[in-house]
Amino acid sequence: METTKDAQGSLDARGHSNAGTVPQMKKSHQKRLIQIGIGIGSVLLVAGLWYYFYWSFHQDTDDAFIDGHIFMISPSVPGPVIKIYVDDNQFVKKGDPLVEIDPREYEARLNQSQAEVAASSASAHQAELDLARYAKLYHENQISQQTYDHARAAVDVAKAQLQLALKKESAAELNLAYTHVNSPSDGYVTKKTVELQDYEDPGQTMLAIVSPDVWVTANFKETELHGMKKGDPVEVSVDAYPGKVFKAHVDSIQDGSGSRFSLFPPENATGNYVKVVQRVPVKIVFDGPVSSRPFLAPGMSVIPVVKLK
Repeated sequence: METTKDAQGSLDARGHSNAGTVPQMKKSHQKRLIQIGIGIGSVLLVAGLWYYFYWSFHQDTDDAFIDGHIFMISPSVPGPVIKIYVDDNQFVKKGDPLVEIDPREYEARLNQSQAEVAASSASAHQAELDLARYAKLYHENQISQQTYDHARAAVDVAKAQLQLALKKESAAELNLAYTHVNSPSDGYVTKKTVELQDYEDPGQTMLAIVSPDVWVTANFKETELHGMKKGDPVEVSVDAYPGKVFKAHVDSIQDGSGSRFSLFPPENATGNYVKVVQRVPVKIVFDGPVSSRPFLAPGMSVIPVVKLK
């Protein structure tokens, strides 16, 4: 018997009707697409709400760098360098010797000043002895008032000369001490340019000491400072250590934008003024001791995220 097809549908090989199968499959497929769309929309909505609320209470910037104390080392007295005790990138302690200037000239000046002190001291002592004798003669009316006054003046002059000699001696001792250049702080030797037998002048940089005590200087837009205050917790990501987050906190906010303290501050009293959003430096200090952190050097790029309380 042949399979027949009527107006209501069709029969399969076994004689069963499949008239409603195709519409049901379409409805099921549409329902599944709607469910997928609702799921994706819900995920996007939740993600959007999370993003909105998260960044409503957080601020970040990529205009941020590691900062720290950098001591530029230069001699206080001129002279040739006879010893160098450090090398590039060496760690030194506060008070460790760095460079020595030839001390012979300053030793000679100290010896000369010490001789002047001895001579002035002897003169002052002799003047006091003379005054004592003149005072006795004066009270016995054997010398005039003028002679006695000259004796007293001689004592004052001798004492003044002694004080001047003592100050010269102190200055000579200080200059001799300056020939030994020591580290002002714990830190790392950087930018070493000094070499043996170089003649160094005061103010001429020989090397720099970078302190391991570092912090972050983050330049936030002025529109991002609302609600930011001292003590707010910060998470700092350092480009040199991907995947690692450092805990920190806001230490202070500079009283003035960065451009206001530049070498040539902008002059806004002009007719062609264009408003530009300014950036304000924020000091961020790391939590915990320095020894618990890896190597962080001034100039490294970071991204701080401040949690606004």
